[in-house]
Amino acid sequence: MKNISILLTALSATIFLSGCGQNITSDGKARFEYFKYEGKDARFETDIDPYTQFFNPVIAGYYPDPSICRKDDTYYLVNSSFGYFPGVPIFTSKDMVNWTQIGHVLDRPSQLNIQNRGISSGIFAPAIEYNPHNETFYMITTDMGGMGNFYVKTKDILKGWSDPILLPEIKNIDPSFFFDDNGKAYIVHNDAPENGPDWNQQRTIRIHEFDVKNDCTIGKSKEIVRGGVYPGDKPIWIEGPHLYKINGAYFLMCAEGGTGPGHSEVIFRSESPWGSYEAAPYNPILTQRDLPKNRENKVTCTGQADMIQNRDGQWWAVFLGTRPYYGDYMFNTGRETFILPVEWENSFPIILKKGESVPIVVEKKNLQPEKNYLTGNFMYNQEFNDSTLDHSWIHIRTPHQNFYSLDEGELCINPLPVSIEEQKSPAAVLRRQQHADFTLETRLEYLPETKNDFAGLSLFQNEQHQILFGKTIIDGKVNLVLYRLEKNKELLASIPLESKAAKLPVKLMVDGEGRNYDFFYSLEDNEWIPLIEDVDASNLSTQIAGGFVGTCIGLYVTSNAVDMIIE
Repeated sequence: MKNISILLTALSATIFLSGCGQNITSDGKARFEYFKYEGKDARFETDIDPYTQFFNPVIAGYYPDPSICRKDDTYYLVNSSFGYFPGVPIFTSKDMVNWTQIGHVLDRPSQLNIQNRGISSGIFAPAIEYNPHNETFYMITTDMGGMGNFYVKTKDILKGWSDPILLPEIKNIDPSFFFDDNGKAYIVHNDAPENGPDWNQQRTIRIHEFDVKNDCTIGKSKEIVRGGVYPGDKPIWIEGPHLYKINGAYFLMCAEGGTGPGHSEVIFRSESPWGSYEAAPYNPILTQRDLPKNRENKVTCTGQADMIQNRDGQWWAVFLGTRPYYGDYMFNTGRETFILPVEWENSFPIILKKGESVPIVVEKKNLQPEKNYLTGNFMYNQEFNDSTLDHSWIHIRTPHQNFYSLDEGELCINPLPVSIEEQKSPAAVLRRQQHADFTLETRLEYLPETKNDFAGLSLFQNEQHQILFGKTIIDGKVNLVLYRLEKNKELLASIPLESKAAKLPVKLMVDGEGRNYDFFYSLEDNEWIPLIEDVDASNLSTQIAGGFVGTCIGLYVTSNAVDMIIE
């Protein structure tokens, strides 16, 4: 099924080697020599001119809810991070297409302390803005289940951000700053309707004036949009608001319809930030919900947009979308970051006209291509030769102890008595799955001693939906194992390793194609042996796992690999 060299000879249930390669001793630690990842999506196989064309998404994989700002000729973009740490990845670009991650906004426990919460809790919809009046960057967001609404600020992004400044008077989710050209400042956000909802899942948008000097809201807030564009249709979940001033008018752009296939973006206009607001006559200005189900290169769930004007006066919009491999909502890669030029009609902006599909290849002049690992069919090979991990690596929740080191070209992970099947912070470092079709590979040195010891790979959506591939003890023997979790945990394959084979490093490979994943191993002889093929990986999809994140690929070690049965 895949273009991989596979050993096709018959295999016995037990692997025995008389001795070759490097024996490893047991010290409880796991050592990963490299992590190699290659994307193979068909939609990226088109040849493009990287100086005048680009692929959508511009940031592939679980990078949802994009927000963008500009200072001079440099753009900055942030995404939601939910239950992962560090929080809020931040990217920079000169052309809005070729992005480089420069770190995370919330990169220390004093800014973000996520413990014992669901992976789709935590940081929702960060919004970044630059205030030229005090030359300060602001990032405002919601910590669901934690601090609530807060913001951080800095005059120099590379030097880090302040500790959180709480905004207890801002309720619910999706706050966003707007700095007017007259020096005044405002916060808009999603809220519950005044005096209760008129229908199920009705929401509103509120506005507060903000005192920049004293870091607080002032005066009374006001409900400026109630329900959505067409209240007679009982629209749900007006959210993700951003406020702009363009040619003297105020524009309020919001998401509507929920984050699934009914997602959309709508726009309103007013002579004052306080309203009243008039809806564009051709709303929504972005959606894919009405398009044919059988279209090629399908993108769904588009919305949660933000706009920016470049120095030449052209407006662009960043927004989230998804690339399902089946139906409208089955995707393992999560919600991703797309970008399109904004057009204008009757003095209102349009991101994508009704009936048009999100294009995979987009034209844009004066691009500045550089090698990155964010879009297209790239190949990423981390050999762990640097003193720190690059910014693509993250943790499940906030770790409160050091459990890994980089030593002589290896990532060394010390086990914690925490299982990745628990709602805690395990000894795992992860990066995002960015393609529907992909291959990943690592080399593991590890010798388990008890049935509670495990090291290897986790393809992780949440505690109840993941795939575990690595080494452990079964019936007193070292085994290569493959577990699939979809609420219940199932052992799909295992092969005991006898004698010296158990002490050899092992290479692990995953070859994914949509919902079907194959799993291979190699005992230092460069021949890939199938452990199990055609594993149903739809348990990693948002449709089945639920939540707001995408699949992350973890290098994981534990001394508490409990055989949990999850109800």
